[in-house]
Amino acid sequence: MAPSVTETLTTQSPAEALAQPVGSVHLNREHQKQEDGPSYPFYYPYWDVNEKFFPTEIFDFTDPGTRADHAKPNLHATATVTHISPYLGTEISGVQISSLTKEGLDELALYAAERKVLIFRDQDFKDIGPDRQIEIARHFGLIQRHPTSGNVKGYPEFHVVYRDADHDPIREYFGDDRINQTSWHSDVSYEKQTPGTTFFFILDQPPNGGDTLFLSQVEAYNRLSPEFKKRLEGLRAVHSAVPQAEHSRKRGGPVRREPIETEHPVVRVHPATGEKALYVNQGFTKRIVGFKTEESEYLLKFLFDHIAKGADFQIRATYQPGTVVVWDNRVTAHSATPDFDKSFRRHAVRLTPQAEVPIPATA
Repeated sequence: MAPSVTETLTTQSPAEALAQPVGSVHLNREHQKQEDGPSYPFYYPYWDVNEKFFPTEIFDFTDPGTRADHAKPNLHATATVTHISPYLGTEISGVQISSLTKEGLDELALYAAERKVLIFRDQDFKDIGPDRQIEIARHFGLIQRHPTSGNVKGYPEFHVVYRDADHDPIREYFGDDRINQTSWHSDVSYEKQTPGTTFFFILDQPPNGGDTLFLSQVEAYNRLSPEFKKRLEGLRAVHSAVPQAEHSRKRGGPVRREPIETEHPVVRVHPATGEKALYVNQGFTKRIVGFKTEESEYLLKFLFDHIAKGADFQIRATYQPGTVVVWDNRVTAHSATPDFDKSFRRHAVRLTPQAEVPIPATA
């Protein structure tokens, strides 16, 4: 049986949580379906204003992709792959993530870094239970526990994405005064150790729409002139959790730990591929360290516009029953597309392992 939220959060540090063995919980599949509710009610978003987390701590991390066989024999043994774009995005069928060995998971980390976004079709991942899902994700790092979002009761590792006719968190967050709801971001980039290989699995979806836009921050960096790249390398930017926490407090939601602001390099290096990537995003990056206000705003506006307008290094990930999307948050940005009729339910879950403290690029 899973420990209670109180037991989990008041007796364990993040390092202890990483080492904790995963227990065993078996869901009663007969009760997963509800005629007028979510297909997977176990993953319905849960908020508890009294739930509190430890402050983030630095932990040792080695990227699994650095251990991988570059030929990827375990991953590619039965897989059929189709590349969506030269720069990012690969659809994969014929292999089950849940069946990969440790060596196969290492290869998955490397392939996600190389291709940025992997779209796995016909997966059993949503049906293997929360403990096995967490066990797989922990291979890629300590799973981030979101300070404000809906999670699963007793399982704070899950970040639940949910929208139906009565619940529209994206519109609630941004308000009704925007022309569109596109918001490019890299998940929780304010963390000291930012997310790496990330898992997102769909449970309920509209018949069309509700896709996710992704872009390559590597290609965005590569498009810049050599002189401009030199100017960016060495700069640092502040990523802030404050607006997210303030919004949650305003709506009466939880703030499970006090918000932090963290400095990260504007250009970072991926430890497994050596590629350089921009690391700024409209969602969380607030200012350039050492720049005056107008200078910072000017540079960030250029970079935000650059990545947003780069349709030739962006893709649209579509969802089907059984789809699992795996992407590397260090070298991508993404945005939801809440374009479907609000009478339809969209329900998905994210597991967000944290990776290294960002490695700055040098000229």
